Amino acid sequence: MVDKINQPACPFCHPDISNVIISNEYAIALLDGFPVTPGHTLIIPKRHICSFFEATREEQAAIFGLLAEVRQKLLDPVLNNALPDGFNIGINDGAAAGQTVMHLHIHLIPRYAGDTSDPRGGVRWIMPEKAPYWKKQ
Repeated sequence: MVDKINQPACPFCHPDISNVIISNEYAIALLDGFPVTPGHTLIIPKRHICSFFEATREEQAAIFGLLAEVRQKLLDPVLNNALPDGFNIGINDGAAAGQTVMHLHIHLIPRYAGDTSDPRGGVRWIMPEKAPYWKKQ
C-alpha cells in the first residue's frame, strides 16, 4: 500500500484496506478510529512522514485533492442522511501540538448545527469529552 520507506509499527503505514474510502497516487482517506463526529475522516500520505512540512508539493496537492473529494462525498445527500453544516480541518504537527501518531494526517471533521453548544475551539477540543481518545482504550 505504501512505499518502501514505511515504518513496520506505524498504523497509518499499514491500514486495513477495507477502511480506505478513497485514494490517489500519494494519499489515502479513511474514517477516524476515534471519531469526534459522524464522518470524521483522516487524509494520510502513503509515504511515512511525520510533518506536513516534509511532504513534497505533489504529496500536498494530492492530500488536499482527497480532502476536497471526501468533503464532497460527505455533502452528497444520496450517500448521507445527515448533511454537515460545516467542517473543521486540522493538522497536529509534532508532539507539542498534540500529534500522537507520528505519521502526517489531516482531520476532516464534519460539523452539524447543534452538535455542541459552543463550536469554537481546536480540532480535537471541539468535543472535550472525546478529545482524550487515548484514555478510552
